[in-house]
Amino acid sequence: MFIIIALKINGWIMLFNSYEFIFLFLPITFFVYFFLNKKRLSEAAKGFLVLSSLFFYSWWNIAYLPLIVGSMIFNYSFGLELCKNNPKISKKILLALGIAGNLALLGYFKYSDFLIANVNFAFGTQIAHLNLLLPLAISFFTFQQIAYLVDCAAGEGAKRYDFLNYCLFVTFFPQLIAGPIVHHEEMMPQFAKTKNKIINYENIALGLFIFSIGLFKKVVIADTFAVWATEGFDRAASLNLIEAWVTSLSYTFQLYFDFSGYCDMAIGAALLFNIRLPINFNSPYKALNIQDFWRRWHITLSRFLRDYVYIPLGGNRRGKVRTYVNLAATFVIGGIWHGAGWTFIFWGCLHGAALVVQRIWSELGFRLNKFVAWFITFNFVNIAWVFFRAKEWNDALKVLKGMFGLSGGLTLNSRLERKVGFLKEYGVKFGEWNPNIQIDSTNTLLYYLIAGFAVSLLFKNSAQKLQGFKLGWPNLTLAVLCFTLGVLNLHKMSQFLYFNF
Repeated sequence: MFIIIALKINGWIMLFNSYEFIFLFLPITFFVYFFLNKKRLSEAAKGFLVLSSLFFYSWWNIAYLPLIVGSMIFNYSFGLELCKNNPKISKKILLALGIAGNLALLGYFKYSDFLIANVNFAFGTQIAHLNLLLPLAISFFTFQQIAYLVDCAAGEGAKRYDFLNYCLFVTFFPQLIAGPIVHHEEMMPQFAKTKNKIINYENIALGLFIFSIGLFKKVVIADTFAVWATEGFDRAASLNLIEAWVTSLSYTFQLYFDFSGYCDMAIGAALLFNIRLPINFNSPYKALNIQDFWRRWHITLSRFLRDYVYIPLGGNRRGKVRTYVNLAATFVIGGIWHGAGWTFIFWGCLHGAALVVQRIWSELGFRLNKFVAWFITFNFVNIAWVFFRAKEWNDALKVLKGMFGLSGGLTLNSRLERKVGFLKEYGVKFGEWNPNIQIDSTNTLLYYLIAGFAVSLLFKNSAQKLQGFKLGWPNLTLAVLCFTLGVLNLHKMSQFLYFNF
């Protein structure tokens, strides 16, 4: 730990995709945890894992360490009362106060400036912005603890865990920063099992395999797409047809491999400790409708929104119109959860509207050809991601105008002019096809886009590889190759996108 602290002092940053995490934090935590368990110091082992997780969290900004600790004390105290058969205060009131406290904390740090900006715009006021730095993982540990309180109030399997176990449930470092949003029943029984306190070499092999694949996805694929997405969204003043589609698809695949990579690395790191995290990502770009997409993308968030928002609102139990309203409201809340901005809210509205349309379509008994269904679903998701990525409305409109040929039209390489010059009559231009964005190699971009479609649509995903994993030369070779290429590219270390939410 002293080595890690020294590196921290020198200003180094520790991510899943960093030398510090891979070669120092993870192995040190692993060996000390199992050493303590081997000495039958199971409570000390749990305590060490909690402290290590808090150390990992505070690495980013130690100022927010009291925030997560305070949040855990607050929610644990409310959970104890809610688990009592006859609490002094009504469970409904206690639950309302507990949820309100969590939402107030989240709202203050995440939405204060957004609210101030809109009040200033609407009423012409000059209220100063707070300029708060968003505490890391606040959206995730807040939702996780709200779910725990609701389960305690409902008596649905929630138990009176001691404070140490509760802290372990909230802070376990593989899932702390960006999920998955875990349920207490999924986690705590695993830590209690005696066999999970002993090193399991099969889990180590499986964990390193999945972790290596995730590292490759993030460092080699996602971070490459990120360069092109940034050029189009943030730097180009305008985009022609091809540039706009390259920009949107680059972000679509950047987000896919970034989040998929994170989920793989989280699952892999947890497996080293004999803990199986829930699957959070299941080939969402293979979806044939928007409902199917949300059964595959950020699965634990979709589960939370279903169980703790959609169903409490009434779900589908109060007629068709109310069902449609509940669907739309749930995804507006999902959009707000992702970010404090009207672009996020509009993104949530788009997905809510799409779910309503898809539900009506299904109720009428209509069916589409599988390819047509996939094509519509993928392009809707791709277009909606534009609002998810854009920093401002103008950035989104810039990309969309280009995608629909409203800004510069179609430009083909000048070498094609001799063969298809007649297309000039239809508004097609010839020259450099990407004059507004600077990329190293057009060919590299094309190859990456083809690879993005191939990997996301044609190959088995990590969840499928987990189920059918066999330790042998093919998987060993794949793991070594992915890990080596990932480590060789750690010099261009970047933050995971979902850390921002």
